[in-house]
Amino acid sequence: MSILSPRRPHQALPAWPSIPDWSDLMARFESMPPWTSLEGHMIRVEEHLDKGRYTLRAELPGVDPDKDIDISVRDGQMTIKAERTQEQHEGARSEFHYGSFYRSMPLPAGAKEDDIDATYIDGILTVTMPVTESPTPEKHVEITKTTPTATD
Repeated sequence: MSILSPRRPHQALPAWPSIPDWSDLMARFESMPPWTSLEGHMIRVEEHLDKGRYTLRAELPGVDPDKDIDISVRDGQMTIKAERTQEQHEGARSEFHYGSFYRSMPLPAGAKEDDIDATYIDGILTVTMPVTESPTPEKHVEITKTTPTATD
């Protein structure tokens, strides 16, 4: 026994949970629909403002933009709604997946709501609109000072 490394009592390994068979895990993964991440009514988006143009990109794979996506703008808010249905038949077995989901985002100040463009390419919805560069002027609020009145 060394003075630098004292001997410690033997510790048993904690009990490990059973790990499912690899082929079972792969079968479960392959059977998941490609939009599983969209379940729970959330559409993944990224947005940015650059050179007077607001751009929002939304991940919406496997939908028909002509009939499954609705974009609306009201009171400075943009709402994207999508609905998906899919049926799959394999011999005597069939499966269906369906769901509707949405996402609302506030538009930046100065967004031109009447001049919106939207495109859908390879499962990505891109919405753009011009934004005026006129900042809102700063307003100072005057505070009035009053003295309490004594009651008799």
